[in-house]
Amino acid sequence: MESFEQHTDDLKLSGDDHVVPFQVEGLDVRGRVVQLGPMLDQILSRHNYPDLVAQLLAEAAVLTVLLGTSLKFEGRLILQTKGDGPVELLVADFQAPDALRAYAQFDQAKLDLAIADGMNQPHQLLGKGVMAFTIDQGAHMQRYQGIVEMKGETLSDMAETYFRQSEQIPTEIKLGIAELITKEEDATSQHQWRAGGLLMQFLPHSPGRMRQADLPGGDVPHGSQEASHAEDDVWVEAKALLQTVKANELTDPQIGSERLLYRLFHERGVRIYDAQKVDDRCSCSREKLFGVLSKMEPDELQETAIDGKISVVCEFCSTEHAFTMSDF
Repeated sequence: MESFEQHTDDLKLSGDDHVVPFQVEGLDVRGRVVQLGPMLDQILSRHNYPDLVAQLLAEAAVLTVLLGTSLKFEGRLILQTKGDGPVELLVADFQAPDALRAYAQFDQAKLDLAIADGMNQPHQLLGKGVMAFTIDQGAHMQRYQGIVEMKGETLSDMAETYFRQSEQIPTEIKLGIAELITKEEDATSQHQWRAGGLLMQFLPHSPGRMRQADLPGGDVPHGSQEASHAEDDVWVEAKALLQTVKANELTDPQIGSERLLYRLFHERGVRIYDAQKVDDRCSCSREKLFGVLSKMEPDELQETAIDGKISVVCEFCSTEHAFTMSDF
């Protein structure tokens, strides 16, 4: 008899920093799964965030990648949390089809106090506030923004609340964060951040069940779902299967996205689609900043300048863009 491992050894693994779409027709669910490695580590390492802040931003990044890669146009999806906790702001910005950037703002003094008091859970670090999802389809299209109060223990709880209240799509999300520590030959340690996530939504094809767009940006009107179908038997089964996933399975590079999907849904027949690469890439540029600064009045520019120079540091990628007054 063939073992489970023999069945999965032949699977072609997409590897880190690739989003894998999937569909389980027997359960009427679709979704996406991803493992982020080097790309995420670059984003977090350049800011040298405290571990708790890095973990929160990693979760926001994974969630944004899962949602952003569903866009069917070359726009942006921006996830933002704003609260009164030590971590005041999280921003993850996905530029379709494949670019992510992210940053966090936090109060170090408040963070130290929270840690000393044992308040280190996501909802305690974020505090009371709102989570917003913004879809920007370009300069000539109206922005769509959904805002929900931050309720729940984790970011995934808060996002599920958003889908339940704003998009009205039954949604389950699993996120996992890990920090790999490896010993070098010179006895020094190397730290690398990893993260994984799986987003699953109930999208039945049967006319007697719900019909909805698969993710934000889809073309089915809001409110077309009947809430009474939310606990359909197959959806209950799909949720039960997802609850068996452990956080370390989401981040383990030896498992991979495809093997994880097979473990979960092989009995129901999971269909895996082509993986989509995502990159750490910021959209800031000297030209864009020059355009903004050029609209300022001369006296405003003079007040901004130090010794005749204006320096602007991108909050996302930490790149410094320098100008002189003579540039204007």
